[in-house]
Amino acid sequence: MDSRLNNYAFIDSQNLNLAIRRSGWQLDFGKFRVYLKHRYKVQKAYLFIGYCSWNEKLYAKLRQMGYVLIFKPTLQEHNGPIKGNCDAELALHCVTECKNFDKAVIISGDGDFYCLIKYLKENNKLLKVGIPNKEQYSWLLRTFKDHFFFINDFRKILESKK
Repeated sequence: MDSRLNNYAFIDSQNLNLAIRRSGWQLDFGKFRVYLKHRYKVQKAYLFIGYCSWNEKLYAKLRQMGYVLIFKPTLQEHNGPIKGNCDAELALHCVTECKNFDKAVIISGDGDFYCLIKYLKENNKLLKVGIPNKEQYSWLLRTFKDHFFFINDFRKILESKK
């Protein structure tokens, strides 16, 4: 792969984190950023994440690792789980950035990204779809299986040792 390529990654952090944890391990986000840069020539890695004020140290670490953070305000209803779904933000950001990158790597197993991935493929802008857990992803995405890589296949090199 040409090192001059200007590829971007668009990462659904909630889908990535939850799917990896469900498969029994924790991702080292620093190692993952290096992997994306070396393997897919990702120059910018956008991480879409719900904002919680108590997570400022985490956000600083992620920025230090080379991620560009895109926040969505979170919502908590009556002591329930905190919600910060960023699907619309990821799709919109990817389409508006399209002219600035050669190819995109989408990190999510969520079927809500079907239309975005289809758009990228039709416009010759899709490089890869990183599925966090090959045992659990939307079957809507199987149309793009030729573009898949399964993140849990790389557990040995991407797992957090903490």
